[in-house]
Amino acid sequence: MIDQKKVEKIVNEWLEGKEYFLTDLSISEDDCIVVEIDHKDGVWIDDCVDLSKYIEAHLDRNTEDYELEVGSAGIGQPFKVKRQYVNHIGEAVELKTKGGEKLTGTLKAVGDDGVTLTLRVKVKPEGAKRPKLTDVDRDIPMSDIESCSAKINFK
Repeated sequence: MIDQKKVEKIVNEWLEGKEYFLTDLSISEDDCIVVEIDHKDGVWIDDCVDLSKYIEAHLDRNTEDYELEVGSAGIGQPFKVKRQYVNHIGEAVELKTKGGEKLTGTLKAVGDDGVTLTLRVKVKPEGAKRPKLTDVDRDIPMSDIESCSAKINFK
């Protein structure tokens, strides 16, 4: 079986000096290597091809038979690393907590321990007859997040 640390080292060498970052790397028991990268402005197919060629140049097919897939994190896919959260600050996200709560709001901040979402909620001001939509910030610990992804708007 191909060593995951070896492949990760190869990928990190290619990533050095680039704005791309690794979001996922897996190797199955039958040596199918799947590498997923991301970039703040999206991933270009040419860069996936370049990374694939780089990995192939550093692995020996004569000693290790493997299958290789290199791709992007994919729009609408849940975030896997902190940098994906950071890249989406100020944008609409959909977040599901481990308790099953589904939240849609604007990602306001990302820290080491959690995120802050700005949610639009109905709040009834004191003395008012009707509630008004108000922006409310809510801190959510990373340990409570089941999944979070960019909200896709088809307007």
